[in-house]
Amino acid sequence: MRRKLTITIDEAVYEGLHRRIGRRRISRFLEDLARPHVVDEDLEEAYRAMAADERREEEAAEWAEGVIGDVDETR
Repeated sequence: MRRKLTITIDEAVYEGLHRRIGRRRISRFLEDLARPHVVDEDLEEAYRAMAADERREEEAAEWAEGVIGDVDETR
């Protein structure tokens, strides 16, 4: 569920957000900045759940094998 939040910021910050981020993307930008500081996500559990998904692991392995030939060995 999305919620609306009103915040007060310095005018220079406001103008910078509009100039660099863009008028319609500020909310997402601020949410992405704040999320890691305020939402407790158990990354270890998330990785464990991904690893338990055998189909996903098979697809990931196939993808990795498919792109290994794209590596430039001359560097």
